[in-house]
Amino acid sequence: MAKTNPMEFIQQVKAETKKVVWPSRKETTVSVIAVFIMVTLASLFLFFADQIIAFLINFILNLGN
Repeated sequence: MAKTNPMEFIQQVKAETKKVVWPSRKETTVSVIAVFIMVTLASLFLFFADQIIAFLINFILNLGN
């Protein structure tokens, strides 16, 4: 692969960034809300799963007493 000098590299980067299709404000807002909802649901699921597993382990370990 041929080496590129720094100025040519910067020109190539500028050319590539002009090709990028940036999301609109509405698309970004919808995506952020969707991420927050999914993070909340995942954290609730993991919290309750952890509580159930902890309860079951304590129940099993206390059977011997």
